[in-house]
Amino acid sequence: MMTKRRIILYLSTIGLLLLLLGLWYVWAFILYRQSTSTKFDGNRAYDYVKTQVSFGPRVPGSVAHTKVLDWLRTELESAGWQVQIQQSQSLGHPIQNLVAYRSEQPPQFILGAHYDSRIYADHDPDPSKQTQPTPGANNGASGVAVLLELARTLPADAPPVWLVFFDAEDNGKIPGWDWILGSKAFVSLMTVKPQAMLLVDMVGSTDSTFYMDGNSDRQLSNSIWDTAAKLGYEDVFIPRIKYNILDDHIPFIQAGIPAVDIIDIDDKYWLTTSDTPEHVSPKSLQTVGSVLWTWLMQQKSQSN
Repeated sequence: MMTKRRIILYLSTIGLLLLLLGLWYVWAFILYRQSTSTKFDGNRAYDYVKTQVSFGPRVPGSVAHTKVLDWLRTELESAGWQVQIQQSQSLGHPIQNLVAYRSEQPPQFILGAHYDSRIYADHDPDPSKQTQPTPGANNGASGVAVLLELARTLPADAPPVWLVFFDAEDNGKIPGWDWILGSKAFVSLMTVKPQAMLLVDMVGSTDSTFYMDGNSDRQLSNSIWDTAAKLGYEDVFIPRIKYNILDDHIPFIQAGIPAVDIIDIDDKYWLTTSDTPEHVSPKSLQTVGSVLWTWLMQQKSQSN
C-alpha cells in the first residue's frame, strides 16, 4: 500500500505537471496572438477601402473629405500612432496632410499615399458621367488601406517610419488645380531627411501588375522588386520600366531623397465612376502589403 507521504508526493507531482502544462498553453496562446496580430491582412485592408468609399467622394473641401480625415486619425491613434495634421495652402486651396508616427525618432523611411479623390470622372466612357466625382476605390483608397494595415501590423521594433496621407493629389488638368499639391506642400515644409520614400497608389485592382517607374530611384526600385521576387510575386512586380509617372514621389526626388512609386496606372477604371470596391482585390492589397512589410523589416536587419 502507498504510504501517506508517497501519496502526497504523487499528488504534488501531478499538480506540478498540470501547472506546467497550463503555463505552456498560456505561453503558446500569447505567442499565437502576437504572431497573428502582426500579420498583414489583405481582407482587412479591403474593408478599409470599403469604409473610405462609403463616406462618398473625398473631394477636397467636401464633407466626405473631412469625415475620412477624422476616421484616419481615429484608426491610427487606436493602433498606437501619434497623428498631426499639417495645414497649408496651394493655389488658394487648403491642404491637410496627415502625418502618423510612433516615436520622436526622425523617420528612416516615409510611406505615403493620397487620400483625396478626383472632382471629375473625366475618363469615364459615358460622357454624361464625366462631370461626376470619382469614387476613388483603387485610385486613392487602396494606398491608404495598405498604409493603415501596415500601421496595425508593423512591430514596435520596425525601423522608424512616418506614414503620410497626402491631400490634393488627384485634380490636375482642372482649372484652378494641379496634380500633387499635398506632397509638394509636405516636402516644402519638411525638416527631416529620411533615407527613402515609398509611395503606394492604385495598388488594388483585380489584375494588378506593377512595372517600375522611370522617375523612381532605380536602386530603391530594384531592392523592392527583388523582395517581391523572393516572396514569389515576380509575376506581379515586373522589373522593367514601362512609364515615367508624375505622382507624390516626385517632390521627394526633387529634394534629393530616393523615392519609388508602386503603381498600376493601367487600371481600366482609373478616373471613372466605376472605380468602386468591387473592382478592388484583397489579394492585390495583400501582395503589396506583404512586400512592403517584408522590405521594411529587412532594412532593420541590415542596419543591425
